[in-house]
Amino acid sequence: MPADASYPEDLLYHPEHDWARIDGDIATFGVTWFAQDSLGEIVYWDGPAVGATVTQGEPYAELESVKAVSDVIAPLSGEVVEVNAALTEAPEQVNASPYAQGWLVRVRLADDPAERARLLDAGAYQELLR
Repeated sequence: MPADASYPEDLLYHPEHDWARIDGDIATFGVTWFAQDSLGEIVYWDGPAVGATVTQGEPYAELESVKAVSDVIAPLSGEVVEVNAALTEAPEQVNASPYAQGWLVRVRLADDPAERARLLDAGAYQELLR
């Protein structure tokens, strides 16, 4: 069952509908409620390998739904340190829980404060959706 629309205040948002939850030098990435709702039922997730480098604003993975295949855009740059293996068996978690069980990867962030400044807070992201 899809999650209710929400945009948690503790996240930073990329205009391409991706989020980052930063904890020290590690960030968890995922797609926003809007992204998963637009895609529809997620049926397949093709993520990067641990150790892969991701670059802010560039695709790093694909989500496939019954409607389309969509690139997932990195909200920040860094090195992938963990991939949500549970999504291989249950990609629908992205729909059911886009900010908790449906997270995609964890990344050790590149040391670039300017990247964070380019992201949106929850209010600015919601304005973008209007």
